[in-house]
Amino acid sequence: MEDNMEKLEIKVGAFDYLRASSCYVRMSVFVLERDLSLEDEFDNNDRETTIYSVIFSNKKPISTARFLPRDEDIVRITRVATLKEYRGKKLGTKVVRSLENIAQQKNFKKIVIHSEMTAVTFYETLGYVRSGDIYQEDGVACVNLIKTID
Repeated sequence: MEDNMEKLEIKVGAFDYLRASSCYVRMSVFVLERDLSLEDEFDNNDRETTIYSVIFSNKKPISTARFLPRDEDIVRITRVATLKEYRGKKLGTKVVRSLENIAQQKNFKKIVIHSEMTAVTFYETLGYVRSGDIYQEDGVACVNLIKTID
C-alpha cells in the first residue's frame, strides 16, 4: 500500500459514481469483513438523490459516509466506513465533517448518528452526545448520538 497523502481526494454529492464507490467500501467493510447481511447493509436509502462523501486514494474509494435528511431540522449521517488498511488516518473524521458542512449549508439543526458501541468514543471526540438507551440494530449493540448545529 502506498501511503501518499497528496493523492487523497474527497468528493461529496449525489452522483451515481459516488453511490457505487460508497457501496464498494461498505461491501468491503460491513458485508465481507464484518459479516453483516447484504439485505441489512444495502437498504432503500441508497437512491439517486442520496448525498455521499467518499475519499479516494488514487481513484480507489477508501472511506465513506451517507447523508439522510429525516425532516427539515434533523439529518442522519449513516454508513460511516473506512477500508481496514486505511484506518487510523482520520479519514472517518473527514467524511463526517464533510457531511456536517452540508448539514450546516442546508440549515439543519441537528445531526443524529446511530453508532455501534465500539465507535461511540470516535463520535464523542467529534462533539456528538449520547441520547437514549443502548439498543440492537442488525444484531449489533448501538446507541444514538446527537450534535446540535450552530
